[in-house]
Amino acid sequence: MGQKKILIVDDEPDVARMLGIRLKSQGYEIVTALDGIQGVTSAHREKPDLIILDVKMPGQDGYTVLENLKISMDTCLIPIMFISALPPQELAEKVVELGAAGFITKPYDAEDVISKVRNLIGE
Repeated sequence: MGQKKILIVDDEPDVARMLGIRLKSQGYEIVTALDGIQGVTSAHREKPDLIILDVKMPGQDGYTVLENLKISMDTCLIPIMFISALPPQELAEKVVELGAAGFITKPYDAEDVISKVRNLIGE
């Protein structure tokens, strides 16, 4: 089947790096983007199995990125999971409203992230 690929889009390089290290240790291939525009470009180029998307980013926020990915035939079926320090209630509402696959709150629990990723990628 091959290695599953995850795109992490977060404007905080440390968050993206640490999350990437955690997921790489589980056998996933990791691609990172540091802003929304780069995230959309990377999603089209890399065709990841899952996108972990920060909500608050300069330029294009995560909600806008998700909407852009959902309207493209190339990326509309990729599951997207938000990651944010926003209140869980607010995130849960946006997930339902925008059709995201789920969310992780910052600071995140590594085991929680891994189990959610496994569920979404179907492992």
